[in-house]
Amino acid sequence: MKNTEQEIFELLSAIPDPEVPVINIDELGVLRKVEFDNEKVIVTITPTYSGCPAMKQMEDDILRLLHQNGFVNVEIKTSYLPAWTTDWLSESAKMKLIDYGISPPEKSSVNKESITGKASVVMCPRCKSTATVMVSQFGSTACKALYKCLDCLEPFDYFKCL
Repeated sequence: MKNTEQEIFELLSAIPDPEVPVINIDELGVLRKVEFDNEKVIVTITPTYSGCPAMKQMEDDILRLLHQNGFVNVEIKTSYLPAWTTDWLSESAKMKLIDYGISPPEKSSVNKESITGKASVVMCPRCKSTATVMVSQFGSTACKALYKCLDCLEPFDYFKCL
């Protein structure tokens, strides 16, 4: 049985993001903290945005995994402050997104082009061209925009800078 905060954090790091299963909730930056209060395990998570539909699935996955590993007294806290940012995506997550066919954020969260509707220069994850155009501000999920590569002609999602 795992018994330290770090060991539990590492255990929970195996849980994939329900919307982009190639990265886990730690790499995504959603898994924020694990702590104990006597016999209770308290897990703090931060949604990628306030209406993120994947949060319920992440909570269920956390509870299921901890229960399977012998932890019965579990509390999940959702923290909105500080707000999640794409700056919390790990470098390994960004590489995995490219391999999966999603272009990762090109800049830091101080770039608010996606909010204003201004298209960013975005690299195609397939052919690596920057000759791309935004087709829609919203892709397969609200945190992504839909782009098209003008060189290979393939559509792809771009993970917006948030």
